[in-house]
This record gives sequence, structure tokens and C-alpha cells, in this order.
Amino acid sequence: MELTTERLTLRPFREDDVQALYAYSKDEPVGRNAGWKPHESLQESDDILHLVFLNQPSVWAVERRSDGRLMGSAGLITDSARQYGSARSLGYALGVDYWGQGYMTEAVRAVIRFGFEQMGLDLISATCYPDNAGSRRVLEKCGFQYEGTLHRAELLYNGEIKDHLHFYLAHEAAEKLELCRKK
Repeated sequence: MELTTERLTLRPFREDDVQALYAYSKDEPVGRNAGWKPHESLQESDDILHLVFLNQPSVWAVERRSDGRLMGSAGLITDSARQYGSARSLGYALGVDYWGQGYMTEAVRAVIRFGFEQMGLDLISATCYPDNAGSRRVLEKCGFQYEGTLHRAELLYNGEIKDHLHFYLAHEAAEKLELCRKK
């Protein structure tokens, strides 16, 4: 299913997205903020495309409508911290060239609307690293509330151990912010 916003199309990933995925995933700041090792080859991106992105009904390629350029990804996946079916976890990544232009905030709002209106979710969670101010700002602009820090939560590919800042957005809060329709 495709989602559209003023400037973006969120669409399912395709086999031919491997070049664009590699183009933004090879940049160290993108991987560092998303928690994965920067891609070192087109083959690595192809492997990740098949393992993580293809055939996922609530994971989208984020494409700029004006030129069709694939800029990143956004999606809702299983929330491992919440043991019931109407909660999902938000994840996203965006190429460095597109940071600070409001694209991810726009994409996340579309994903929120889909999650609450189409998937029937009652809560969407998200995490980011304490030093990822841009991601935290996206979450705050989209109405997410900080719920705490999980210290020493993740061992990264480079041996660094990072904390996770945890956020959530309940359906009723999203309704009040007019991010989705009422149930």
C-alpha cells in the first residue's frame, strides 16, 4: 500500500531500490544514528533489502514526489517490549542529504495515521540514541512522549554500548493532535 503526503510517496520497497538504499546507507552518520554498520557494498545493501525491507506490509521506501528520489525508509514493526498485538514500534532512516528539511516528520505523520487508522493500533513506540537530537526532534514534533531511558541497551557493531531513549504515542493523544481520525 502506498501513502502520499504533500512532498512524499511512501511505497513498498522493490528489487530495483538496491542502488538508492546503498547510496544513503553507506553514509556513516546514517548508520550511526540508526544503529547499524554503514553498508560497505552494493551486495550488502541487496542482502539487507531482501532480509529487512521487501515484502513487509508496514515498511515503506520514502520517495520524494518531485523527482522520484528514494531518500530513506520508515515503518512499523513488532514492539518487543509490549506483549500485545495493537502496539508497534516506529523505525526510520533518512539519507544525510535530506536531513533538516522536514521530510522525516512528514513521513512519520503518514505512518502514524496508517498505524492508527488502518492497522487499528492503540500505541506506537519509538527509540533513539541520546545523541541523536534530530530523531528526538522528529518524535517530539509528531507528538511522542518521552517515557524513559534504558541504560546500556545496545551493543553496536563498533563495540560501543548505547542507551535508548524510549517514546510512545497513544491513539487518543494522536486524535487530540489531529494526527489521525477518532476511532
